[in-house]
Amino acid sequence: MTSPIPKMHKALFVDKSTVKVRALLIGQSINIKALEKTDYLALNPLVVAAGKQGCAILFRYGAIALFNLTPAEEKEFLANLNPLITSPVDSPEVEEVEIHQDATNPGRVEGDIIFLPQFNLESLQIVADILAKSVILAYYEARTASAFDRIEPFAVRLQHARWSRHQVRELLQQLGNTLSIDHKMVGRVEIIDKPELLWEYPELEPLYRRLALEYEVRERHLVLERKLELVFRTAETALGLLQHNTNLRVEWYIVILIVVEIILSLYDLVFRG
Repeated sequence: MTSPIPKMHKALFVDKSTVKVRALLIGQSINIKALEKTDYLALNPLVVAAGKQGCAILFRYGAIALFNLTPAEEKEFLANLNPLITSPVDSPEVEEVEIHQDATNPGRVEGDIIFLPQFNLESLQIVADILAKSVILAYYEARTASAFDRIEPFAVRLQHARWSRHQVRELLQQLGNTLSIDHKMVGRVEIIDKPELLWEYPELEPLYRRLALEYEVRERHLVLERKLELVFRTAETALGLLQHNTNLRVEWYIVILIVVEIILSLYDLVFRG
């Protein structure tokens, strides 16, 4: 019986002990399929060469991780990538770290430093996956905090009967934004799901778990879900109360019309009968 052939791990940055990494959320999505038709280093997630001695790892939900790129190389890469970005964000969310070689404690994070046993391609993909999830969490955490600030006045005025059309439109917009964030987090980004890479390289799962724990990916996702649920419930309750108040007004209008009709009928009977 022959033993299975071990999978090869392609090493990068063999002449370096430290590499700078910048993760960015640059848009709502990236057309990954267009890049898969060009030369690439790996798939799922997609890795392409960038700059003179760097690489970029891209995710379809709009995040990228750039390894060992100078500011000028990053600017040029993003400019070339721009036609493939859907709904670019005005101010990209950014996470900057350094990866250092350390075979004794892989996955350890100290401040802005991540320690890896070696700079192989698969380990860099795991790092990119965590950083990409971290920047998209940060982006939606900020949007949810803004939604909290905007929804609070509605919560205070829940018992008020009079709402302007502008307030109703804004409330509906908050509901739409909340549902949109929830859809993107669950349906597209799959924050708490393990990357497909681990099915092929299960030996990398301890590294993934360590980094996910260090960046509190699951905990931040749960907190964000609770906040989104609270925003949604507040907006839904306000709209329900608004509809109830509107129905009451309609019922009063009907009652008033009936009373007026009765009065007119009585007038005809008394004064014209």
